[in-house]
Amino acid sequence: MKFGGTSVADVDRIRNVARHVKREVDAGHQVAVVVSAMAGVTNELVGWCREAAPLHDAREYDAIVASGEQVTAGLLAMTLEGMGVNARSWQGWQLPIVTSNAHGAARILDINGAELIKRFKERGEVAVIAGFQGVHQETSRITTLGRGGSDTSAVAVAAAIAAERCDIYTDVDGVYTTDPRVVPKARRLPKIAYEEMLELASLGAKVLQVRSVELAMVQNVRIVVRSSFDRPEDIDPRGAPPGTLICPEEEIVEQQVVTGIAFSKDEAQISIRRVADKPGIAAAIFGPLAEANINVDMIVQSVSPDGLTTDLTFTVPAADYERAADVLKRAKDAIGYDHFDGSTDVAKVSVIGIGMRSHAGVAAKAFKALAERRINIRAITTSEIKFSLLIDANYTELAVRTLHSLYELDK
Repeated sequence: MKFGGTSVADVDRIRNVARHVKREVDAGHQVAVVVSAMAGVTNELVGWCREAAPLHDAREYDAIVASGEQVTAGLLAMTLEGMGVNARSWQGWQLPIVTSNAHGAARILDINGAELIKRFKERGEVAVIAGFQGVHQETSRITTLGRGGSDTSAVAVAAAIAAERCDIYTDVDGVYTTDPRVVPKARRLPKIAYEEMLELASLGAKVLQVRSVELAMVQNVRIVVRSSFDRPEDIDPRGAPPGTLICPEEEIVEQQVVTGIAFSKDEAQISIRRVADKPGIAAAIFGPLAEANINVDMIVQSVSPDGLTTDLTFTVPAADYERAADVLKRAKDAIGYDHFDGSTDVAKVSVIGIGMRSHAGVAAKAFKALAERRINIRAITTSEIKFSLLIDANYTELAVRTLHSLYELDK
């Protein structure tokens, strides 16, 4: 069971979480719990780091920000003990959760679940584990996994103890066809395949961290996204859990063509005009961006009628726009472009569904529907199970609603 920041926001919410845990224990389940820091705590700790030293040591940063989860783990274990449930808190280094040495964005290399399993069997003890953190074995220093890392901790722990499933409790009751705040008729999906969830998570849906879905897919960990705001007493722990099950594609019998629509306004478009059309130009443009750790997403190239020059248009995260512009202006001589323009008032709308593999014309329907609404498409990228469209940001909601109805997701 994993509980995010809003689910453990104060002691009262932690008591509610403890009742969810007790319900599962009373049903005879062996339970490991992963917790995040209380809502707002990590931001406060990060703020203190910046205040203390703008250019701080990443190792000390990790030592500070990891403390938020330790507090929650201790409080939840204490609350469970008060309810008569045998529980103990664990910090990342105590298991240990062994990670790489990339402070602030470490990757989990190994988790030893043997001690947890032994305590389940011998003492019926609930393990309450601080999420988002681990330890680098050679230096013995605390590491953190990056924002949203508790989801990854939870899936990794579930894999290490061969858990039947990993329940991720959050402030929504599952994964929806799109954001219900934009489309009130959005439906909760009973099941979604790993690949589809991976696309949704990486394309703007904020329900799960991308790495946690990757890990679940590789380790075949079944995830249920469910709400911590449901009353613990109203749920029968012996039935199928309420929420959305993320599972292998084979388990989904009735596969719709389109499963969901994601969107992201955190995009920026960059166009480089009249570049000499010769081998090595793409490398000259995208090499420096890669070295600056800037992710490039959609790429469109159009060659001039005489075949001598080309225009390249691509997108980067909006937060990286200024840096990307700076990198490209510095590399102007090496690239040899005529001029550069860009805009941050764009949005990416993505249509996702495993059913697209076997259905033709799914994207063509979208182009026609958007044209009827006079929504101009600036760029398109496709893969086997999704296509993404770049449009003007002020048409985002209209485009999402149009596509949601077009593929009958509100039925």
